[in-house]
Amino acid sequence: MKQAFEAWQFYQKQLLQLEEQIQQQLERMKLDRALPPLKPQPRTCGRKPNEPNFDVRAALYDVVGVDLTEIEGMGAPTALIIISEIGTDLSRFATVHHFGSWLGLGPQVKKTGGRVKSSRTRPGVNRAVAFRLAANSLHASKGALGAFLRRKKAHLGAPKAVTACAHQLARIVYLALKHGMTYVRQTQEEYQTCVHEQQVKALQKKARALGMEVIEKTTTELQPT
Repeated sequence: MKQAFEAWQFYQKQLLQLEEQIQQQLERMKLDRALPPLKPQPRTCGRKPNEPNFDVRAALYDVVGVDLTEIEGMGAPTALIIISEIGTDLSRFATVHHFGSWLGLGPQVKKTGGRVKSSRTRPGVNRAVAFRLAANSLHASKGALGAFLRRKKAHLGAPKAVTACAHQLARIVYLALKHGMTYVRQTQEEYQTCVHEQQVKALQKKARALGMEVIEKTTTELQPT
């Protein structure tokens, strides 16, 4: 027991040294411009296991200029992993599609004679583990991304749904880092309304191509009299 306790103390000391190095590196990467103050976050039930001993959220905000923890599923430790893997300069990726392909999350569409034969993601690429972990944490989320994940899971299965949601998260992070776009959270109800409107527009377009017309009825019209 004594040896086990001493080993634990040694590893804790090693972790503290690593955290100090990370904190110093983030300090060196700070942007040389004034930023608006961070919005306060709701209090949690204390420090989580394996959570760093410094304010990762504030340190990352000073580095990238946007609060990545505003994104659903993106806690401060996850955001730190992502920045450590992809960096802060995404200018080498011309578009968000190039970024998704590099991560191995974007579909690789193969066509023959105008027909799509395959749209699988590129195999063998392991650059998106943190995005997948963030996506996997959204199964019970009441936000738009959580609703997106559950909708995809219903007709694609869990693995493909997590990949699709991770791709959405990667797109949001790309737009935030490259263009400074702030993520605006949507509720599950707002997402479902948008999906409904898109489905209605798709049906109306298909009906017009067939020389027909789709008329949407209101909820009260659908109720029996």
